[in-house]
Amino acid sequence: MLEELWNEGEFTEGVAVAPDGKIYFSDISRSPAEPGTIHRFDPVSGATTVHCAASGKSNGLMFDREGRLIACCGANNGRMALCEIKPDGEVVELVNNFEGKRLLSPNDLVIHPDGSIYFSDPRYVGHEPIELDQMSVYRYVPTTGELTRVTTEDVIEKPNGVHLSPDYKTLYVAETNNGTQDATTADENTRPGLMRLNAFKIKKDGTLGRKKVVTAFGTETGIDGMAIDVKGNIYAAVRVSYRHGIGVFTPGGRERAFIPTKDLPTNCCFGIGDESSTLYVTAGGGLYRIRLKVDGFHPATAPINPDKVR
Repeated sequence: MLEELWNEGEFTEGVAVAPDGKIYFSDISRSPAEPGTIHRFDPVSGATTVHCAASGKSNGLMFDREGRLIACCGANNGRMALCEIKPDGEVVELVNNFEGKRLLSPNDLVIHPDGSIYFSDPRYVGHEPIELDQMSVYRYVPTTGELTRVTTEDVIEKPNGVHLSPDYKTLYVAETNNGTQDATTADENTRPGLMRLNAFKIKKDGTLGRKKVVTAFGTETGIDGMAIDVKGNIYAAVRVSYRHGIGVFTPGGRERAFIPTKDLPTNCCFGIGDESSTLYVTAGGGLYRIRLKVDGFHPATAPINPDKVR
């Protein structure tokens, strides 16, 4: 059963573990006037404090091999960029455009052991002009600044959560098409599109191969963010209206377990060290955790040689 740790937020997201074991997560304000925040939970003391008071509408978070906090910062008066959040809370943009056109609203990311970053760029809310012609997953290489579009709308309509398999050969991409680029204007005529969890083989150059559908959710809202355990099972934030929580799926799509949440879940991640089998979950306006029987997989800090993973 989930243990509530903190529940004073508006819309929590992007939970990530730091090298010291502390847990960071975004709180996204729905108001364009509020910049959003990043909070830090200490598993030892139980205290939750503000790490970044103006996060530029940060959403997905992950620490890289060097301990830098990387964030997807969205629209609705946000940064609309892939950013680094400095230890003092300063937000530094890494990339904010593709071929000269502004990104839509970076949402979630996963960092490959080689340091490259895969991130999704949909648009769910925001008044900013739409410059790009499609919502995509991108691959960013920090050492060179190279940004490559690795999915197109004919393959993935609207990407959301992303994660990596423990052998580094598969990129999982949530396809969560709510049918609008601004949820504040949705009405009875808004029709959702595809709601799926997909898998792509990663080629040697970092681009993606053919898509495989892992599981589909029909007309119900699909999944948001996800985590992976060392056995390759997928822990996905399922937002189905009548049955929401963390669904645990095999790579083949079979549901192995389900952890209900009181509110709609958004993301999850495993801890490290003594908490390597503890799953942290963001849902509604809160942060939760549950102790499991398997350790989590952390791609950003995994051995660069995949043969050394298992």
